[in-house]
Amino acid sequence: MIKTRGLTKAYGNKKVVDDISITIPKNKLIAFVGSNGAGKSTLLSLIGRTLDRSSGECHIDEKEVKEWNSRELAKRLSILSQTNHLNIRLTVHELVQFGRFPYSQGRLTKEDEKKVAEAISYMSIDAFKDRYLDELSGGQRQMAYIAMLIAQDTKYVFLDEPLNNLDMKHSVQIMKILTKMVKELGKTVMVVIHDINFVSCYADYIIAMKDGKIIANGPSEEVMNSQMLQEVFGMEIKVEQIEGNKICLYYT
Repeated sequence: MIKTRGLTKAYGNKKVVDDISITIPKNKLIAFVGSNGAGKSTLLSLIGRTLDRSSGECHIDEKEVKEWNSRELAKRLSILSQTNHLNIRLTVHELVQFGRFPYSQGRLTKEDEKKVAEAISYMSIDAFKDRYLDELSGGQRQMAYIAMLIAQDTKYVFLDEPLNNLDMKHSVQIMKILTKMVKELGKTVMVVIHDINFVSCYADYIIAMKDGKIIANGPSEEVMNSQMLQEVFGMEIKVEQIEGNKICLYYT
């Protein structure tokens, strides 16, 4: 379980994450929603220790994040940020092998290779595992990066805007995979996402942010409503029930 208390990040006098205290449930697909600049990605980075906090506390499995050894933390938590895509030329298989680095430090064992093969198979990307990343579509590359996270075999998985620049087919595919990772692999998946209809249809739990603060959080079926959306996004958004899913209408 992840808990924060008074978690704050400030740049000068500007607080981009402002005194956040929250308990994040485990074994759920958790979506962070809010407008640009709301603090979603920053909060995720603070929890994942890729950004230094200004003040406050953050505990992962009852241990302060600052106290985790980096290698041990990398066995507990994996992160796919918007900026961690590699600039060196790798095949898909080579990329997925990077997921085993916390365990092997680059010297892969038979167990590591087994985990890599299982991750590639789980993502159904065997057909292009020997192709270079720069030869793939954006959707295929994102599948490869998620396979790397699966190979890392962590309890917690963080993804910052994984649907950016993806078409509808690949976006749906990614969201279904994240759901499977929770249900089949027992992961706690935390994702920053802008499309509130994907959030409504796939997320188990929502954390809604505005101006560095949490406006609402809870199970999706309880939190996803017009009042919350209007407060968070500053515009009228209708919520309709369609085939068992809440669909947000905001084009008018």
